[in-house]
Amino acid sequence: MKKYLLLIFSVFFVTLTSAQIRNMEVQDLEQNWISLEKLNGEKLTVLDFWATWCKPCVSSIPKINALYHQFSNEGVAFVGVNTDGPRNQAKVKPFANSLNIEYPVVLDPDLELVNEFNITVFPSLIVLDSKGDEVFIHEGYNPGDELAIKNNLEKLLANEK
Repeated sequence: MKKYLLLIFSVFFVTLTSAQIRNMEVQDLEQNWISLEKLNGEKLTVLDFWATWCKPCVSSIPKINALYHQFSNEGVAFVGVNTDGPRNQAKVKPFANSLNIEYPVVLDPDLELVNEFNITVFPSLIVLDSKGDEVFIHEGYNPGDELAIKNNLEKLLANEK
C-alpha cells in the first residue's frame, strides 16, 4: 500500500512541478514580465541556458540561432535563458544583440529556472514536449554538437505528430 501511495504522490508532484514551471513569470530583455507558458512552442520548447561569461555558450549561440531558423516554423519555440547574476544584468541585452539572438531571451538572475531544471553545466539545452515534460537534455558545447541536437529535435518532432 505504501508503494502505491508513494507512486501516486510522485506522479502528482511531477505534474504539479511541470505546471508550476510553465506558469512561472520571468523578465525579458526589455524588463517586461512574461509567463513562460506564452513562450511555449506548439510541439516543442527549447530552453537554452547560458551566461555572458561562458565561452562555450558564446560558441553555441550562433548554432542555436541557426536551429531556431530551421525549426521555428515546425511548432518549435526557442527561448534563451540568461543566468547572469544581478551585477551583470546590464551586459546581457548588448551581449544578446551582439550575437544577433533572434529568439526570445529571458532573465534568470536568481537562478530559479536553473534550480527547477537542475542545471549544473553551461550551456545546457533542455527540450520540453507539448505537455511541458523534459524529453531531451544536452549539456555543454563542442563544435558539431548542433548536429546531435538537430537530429534529436527531428526525432522528437516525428514523435509529436
